[in-house]
Amino acid sequence: MIWLLMASWGCTDDRKVHKIPNITVGEPSFFPTITAHTDAPIMPGNRIDILLNGNETFPAMLREIKKAKTSITFAQYLYQDGPIAYELAEAFAERCRAGVETNILLDDHGAGNVPKEIPDLMKQSGCNVEFFRRIKAVQFVTPWQLLRYNNRNHRRILVIDGQIGFTGGYGISAAWTGDGRTEDHWRETNVRIEGPVVQQLQAAFVESWREATGILLGDAAYFPPLKPAGKIPAQIVKSSPLGGSFQSYVLFMLSITSAWKSILISNSYFIPDERMVEALLSAAARGVRVVVLVPGKIDHKITYRASRINYGPLLLGGIQIFEYQPALLHAKTMVVDGVWATIGSTNLDNRSFALNEELNLTVYDAGVGQRLETIFEEDLKYSRKITYEEWDSRSFKEKFFEFFAFPVKDLL
Repeated sequence: MIWLLMASWGCTDDRKVHKIPNITVGEPSFFPTITAHTDAPIMPGNRIDILLNGNETFPAMLREIKKAKTSITFAQYLYQDGPIAYELAEAFAERCRAGVETNILLDDHGAGNVPKEIPDLMKQSGCNVEFFRRIKAVQFVTPWQLLRYNNRNHRRILVIDGQIGFTGGYGISAAWTGDGRTEDHWRETNVRIEGPVVQQLQAAFVESWREATGILLGDAAYFPPLKPAGKIPAQIVKSSPLGGSFQSYVLFMLSITSAWKSILISNSYFIPDERMVEALLSAAARGVRVVVLVPGKIDHKITYRASRINYGPLLLGGIQIFEYQPALLHAKTMVVDGVWATIGSTNLDNRSFALNEELNLTVYDAGVGQRLETIFEEDLKYSRKITYEEWDSRSFKEKFFEFFAFPVKDLL
């Protein structure tokens, strides 16, 4: 009970959004408004490659790691056991032995069960390995440190030589390998990035690394001059609620309210607050096609129950909800009007918006938007549509568990 009260104290939510500007995707004021409220400039000249599931993500990452010449930075929330965990560790270790400066930041909670031999292998090979907000068993812990422990680094970052970046929602375990259509092999969407926006991805890493170590990373090994690699405008939106920034929340709110054609959301933990529910319902009321894809299977049952509480009002408001069936859906994407899209680590829940360090790539490009729309429509073929009648007639047992999930939904 004491821990729950402390967690609640650490969940104080200072987001105050009472009115949202009337903007539309693509109009002249759209970019400046998004930039101003996310503190992230939208940079032209990027190449963005969509990577689906472990089958596409891990081979691409390993190829670039093995080619690294000057630096590697890697931040990961979840790092566990399994073949891919050792394969990545061996790739990092080999580059460290070759003299590539490699900095690896693992979240102390999400990577709390990583086998000891994995960080040991990397350290013994010369890699710099640190754990974000680690509390050691022998140290004196203040109440403030306990509260900070509830604020996790949920960002996924890999940058090679300051020039090629990867981000998304992936973790390092057997669950993230495979095709996303097989049970126990999660459905995920990630991205490979080239171009000027990689500097923003690197900046997010050095921010977290500075907090964890007190070390300032810089020079040409980490921030080389970057030439255009494509034609896509993009930005990296990083959110750090403990420091008073809620850019991820503002990004989603502005994106939803700017839609006039369609909003397609894939998200593994869909527990929007009252203001975001209003924004989604308002979009549907003005004729926007709003479709939400969530997991039919989930790793946290209480989160699943808390998510379903909002289904009724959304369904009555004309929003379509589908539950993905083959495996756990972990992708965190949103596409607006087929041209504005975001991919990253942010869940649509209070933990992501008010507690965790999060990071999303957003792009303004019809090619990327249409690719994500095609992926979304394909995922719907493997999903079950939820109707209001089904939701309203759910069992007493389900309603009972929802009742108990509701008071703690802001801690999830």
